Amino acid sequence: MNYDSITELYEQQYLSYREDLHFYRRMAQTLGGPLLELGCGTGRLTLPLARAGNEIVGLELSPKMLQKAQEKAREKAVAEGLNLELILGDMRTFALERRFKTVLIPFNALMHLYTLGDQAAALGRVHHHLEPNGNLLFDVYVPRFGLEGVLRHEGETFFAEHGSRTDVWVLQRIDPIKQMAYTEYFVDTTQSSGMITRQHLMLEQRYFTRFELEWMLRASGFEVLKVWGSFEGEPLENSSHYMIFQARKLG
Repeated sequence: MNYDSITELYEQQYLSYREDLHFYRRMAQTLGGPLLELGCGTGRLTLPLARAGNEIVGLELSPKMLQKAQEKAREKAVAEGLNLELILGDMRTFALERRFKTVLIPFNALMHLYTLGDQAAALGRVHHHLEPNGNLLFDVYVPRFGLEGVLRHEGETFFAEHGSRTDVWVLQRIDPIKQMAYTEYFVDTTQSSGMITRQHLMLEQRYFTRFELEWMLRASGFEVLKVWGSFEGEPLENSSHYMIFQARKLG
């Protein structure tokens, strides 16, 4: 999926999201770099990891998302001497002339690989770009969904300096055979004059089960080392919201 159409909404929704940052920062310090982040988006994780002293390369499919990340990096890189590179590319086909000690695929980015071929291609590229015994870290959400076909407001309201208000409404449909979640966003912006405009956006995600992911990793030449259920390191349980994997390259 190309995120160009939802870049602005993504920035509003997740600009201040930090729930996973401490985990990836701690793991980067433990496992070491250089780091490669796939699906780096607008640099939400990439920039803080670079500012923590890590050498990091961020790869992003969406030109608009990457442009946002580059604009942010431009402000910080010179002043702070960041060891950071941002690249436009597809995680299924990228080819870089270097290897990495740790590869990150954070914040459900793996869920934009819809087919078995996509998943195998991306994991094959990760395996190729890792140093011997290098590590892969990624997280996806546990597939539990709200009511289907019900338009709902999940508390996302944003206020702009010029007086407008934006409300985000969500409508979700689940295809259990394809293991796909289709989320429609209705973004209503009310101007100070009272005029309302609506933007319609679509998000498609391929959801996973725990052991499906373990088999994918084994088939792609990885050994699963850890599976957590939270960014605080708690075990994966029925009540967990996330599945967080650490896998090591074999061969």
